[in-house]
Amino acid sequence: MGLFDGLMGNASEVRIEDVQKEYTNILSSTEVVEKAYRLIRDMFIFTNKRLILVDKQGMTGKKTEYHSIPYKSITHFSIETAGNFDLDAELKIWVSGSQLPIEKQFNKSLNIYELQSVLAEYVLK
Repeated sequence: MGLFDGLMGNASEVRIEDVQKEYTNILSSTEVVEKAYRLIRDMFIFTNKRLILVDKQGMTGKKTEYHSIPYKSITHFSIETAGNFDLDAELKIWVSGSQLPIEKQFNKSLNIYELQSVLAEYVLK
């Protein structure tokens, strides 16, 4: 991911092996990272059991909030592909008990269909 993409609010895919190793302390013993995306300092991680949102807070980013969403709590989701003039693809996820979706933007180089496929695999079980 380039710095410009990060500053524009776009997320890019991160190597699974690196995420599995870095976040081993918050993963269960049978949990495997399927996909991971970084948005400047924050991350969102799709595992075989849940979606984890990593929110680094403050100037130094030492304080971190880990928000865990079991796939069974996701009521529906949508994707919006990038267009000719709109260079961002978007993902929206609605969680039970919340009216507003979780929204994330991705740069045009990300395969949003692949991301949708990962969500569908676990949400639609």
